[in-house]
Amino acid sequence: MPMGRPRCVVIVGGGIAGIAAALRLAEAGVAVTLLETRKKLGGRATSFTDVRSGLVLDNCQHVMLGCCTNFADFLARLGASHMIRWHRRQHWIEEGGRVSVLAPSPLPAPLHFGLSMLRIGFLTRAETRSLARACLAILAADRAEHAHETFADYLARHGQSERVIRRFWAPVVVSACNLAVDRVAASAAIHVFQEGFLANARAADIGVPAVPLVQLYDRAAAAIAAAGGVVLLGESVVHIDETSATTAEGRRFEADRVICALPVERVRRVVDAGILADDPRFARLDDFTHSPILGVHLLFDRPVLHLPHAVLVDRPTQWLFRKDDLGRSIHAVISAADDWLDLTEDRIAARILDDLRACLPAARIGEPGGATLLSARAVKEKRATFAPVPGIDALRPPAKPPHPRGVILAGDYTATGWPATMEGAARSGYAAAAAALGLPAERLLVPPLRTAAIPRALAAV
Repeated sequence: MPMGRPRCVVIVGGGIAGIAAALRLAEAGVAVTLLETRKKLGGRATSFTDVRSGLVLDNCQHVMLGCCTNFADFLARLGASHMIRWHRRQHWIEEGGRVSVLAPSPLPAPLHFGLSMLRIGFLTRAETRSLARACLAILAADRAEHAHETFADYLARHGQSERVIRRFWAPVVVSACNLAVDRVAASAAIHVFQEGFLANARAADIGVPAVPLVQLYDRAAAAIAAAGGVVLLGESVVHIDETSATTAEGRRFEADRVICALPVERVRRVVDAGILADDPRFARLDDFTHSPILGVHLLFDRPVLHLPHAVLVDRPTQWLFRKDDLGRSIHAVISAADDWLDLTEDRIAARILDDLRACLPAARIGEPGGATLLSARAVKEKRATFAPVPGIDALRPPAKPPHPRGVILAGDYTATGWPATMEGAARSGYAAAAAALGLPAERLLVPPLRTAAIPRALAAV
């Protein structure tokens, strides 16, 4: 087989990582065959048609931040950038309905949130000063030095009280990393704050899809076909080797290179046994664990939420997203939702309604003359993300195989340097495409936002 640029590549898995790899290869003139088990693209970041209502609903609300440069590039290549609505203001709602707004000021990073932090109501001035000191420590931290401790231990060492952790640090970290602060690796949480809050004044801008997630990928098949490739849905792959993928129906797809973009729990089930024995990247994949996310679609008979989205302070329900212009359709999100998985849908709805009554008293939910819940649809993603626990970074494999013709890996669990996010998935797809083309990953990866002068200086200390 020639060792030059591949003429054709098979990609197994049509999530964001697989699509991203396919797009970059197609743009390079490579004929791609993208195989996906489901009848739609997007993997876990997609939508479904609800049999009860007939509506197209997202599995769970996904958002991007301004720092997600590779996912933004991915959307641009799909012609889907206009499908994202951007917000610079974060709304935090306490019990009783008081709203605090976090919004960047004209001050340079990392001072851009300073003015609004001084005005928030859910922390005292002393707690805010304590938080600021911890942020300064995070700015100067080397993430690699904290890969084997939890973020809770890190915060305790930097003087963060349980109340500050519960009210500020936990909502951010649990939402970004899908793991509680006493379980998540400090390196992953520090990354979130360094890249997503402190490095650049635009880093924390929140981008929310204005369409069902599945619509973001509508142009993928046409882009791949334009380069002589094809997207095949409903193709369940049961075996992968260095030059082919075989489906459950016995169809064999041959190529110059193969990219495995399956979820981490499926990789070892399908990759050829000889490759598993010969490639150390696969040895510890079964050690990955998962963390669940619960998304609940709620419909009320009248408006209950006038904000585009909100964090509920110190409540089990972490985020609310308004899904229509009126505020009758709400998507509630609970990350790291282990304690919710065994609950019935009715019990889930009841717990969320308790949080809404506490934080949205003006809606008078369930009271005479108040808002009435018309429907609730709970979606449990038991394996929503890999769990970024201490020590996991050492297990995350690179895209590039140790042998010239080995299987290339893509997926948010690979060594992207990011938690399990859409940005991480896009980065992994670009790195996989680079490996297939024989290029360094940096040739295809989009650089991060420029770090402001003050964070740069602190990081250099």
